[in-house]
Amino acid sequence: MKAWLLHHARAGSTTLRKLVRAPLSTLFNVVVVGIALALPAGLYVGLANVQKAVRTLSPEPQLTVFLTLDAGKADASLIDTRLKEHPLVSRMRYVPRERALEDMKRASGMAGIVEALDRNPLPDAFVVDASDPAPDVMERLRTEVATWPKVAHVQLDAEWAQRLDAVLKVGRIALLLLATVLAFSLVAITFNTIRLQMLTQREEIEVTTLIGATDGFIRRPFLYYGAVLGLLGGLAACGLVWSATTVVNAALIDLSYLYGARWEVAQLSWRDSASLLGFAAGLGWLGAWMSVARHLAHVRPR
Repeated sequence: MKAWLLHHARAGSTTLRKLVRAPLSTLFNVVVVGIALALPAGLYVGLANVQKAVRTLSPEPQLTVFLTLDAGKADASLIDTRLKEHPLVSRMRYVPRERALEDMKRASGMAGIVEALDRNPLPDAFVVDASDPAPDVMERLRTEVATWPKVAHVQLDAEWAQRLDAVLKVGRIALLLLATVLAFSLVAITFNTIRLQMLTQREEIEVTTLIGATDGFIRRPFLYYGAVLGLLGGLAACGLVWSATTVVNAALIDLSYLYGARWEVAQLSWRDSASLLGFAAGLGWLGAWMSVARHLAHVRPR
């Protein structure tokens, strides 16, 4: 165990010496990797902020539960209890038929026609807000409530939510495609960097092999180099996204003041930043492993 830890510590120190020995090359590689990672990370932050802003500005989708005309107060009370106890319902509001008729009389300007009616044609209703505004959750709740006794019809006001979900789905697909393409580019950058290093250290690798070094011993410093390069690129990407978000927030201060609102773009969270760093380090390690596996046989002594 001690020897294993010593080998890894030696590989880590070798990696740091390589990075420090060529600062300009290291800087360019880190910047290139950082830009490649910052593009999908920035798009992710923008998509998350747009979704948050639209959810805040737009009204939440609601269910309107219309009871049958013969439903009595006991039936309405039973449905009221079931809605309050339902796990998918966050809040609800009871609209008795008398209030609905009064609202209709005031809102539509049909006071004369309404007063001429011999009876109230409007049913009792409940306006329901779901705990999750996702279209599939709303539809599931609508289907369930529609089967309850004394429920005539359940209207789902989710057209805007479905449109928003469709737009955000397109954005998520675009983000996934962009992240995939740039992930391949990061692997390619690391692959080529490690290949050049192996060619530069060809004689050293040959001598090390002649004295009995294993493939794992030779491979280990290059894998560390790829992982550290990816990690540094991830840090650069986090810095670029943070800087861009800070600049945007500074520009939004005056605009927020003019509209009397507080508009602010949320930064990349700590959890997302940690995921980005781990993803970058993993891609760097993968590119290094592929390069070593491909070129190690070519630099061995024949």
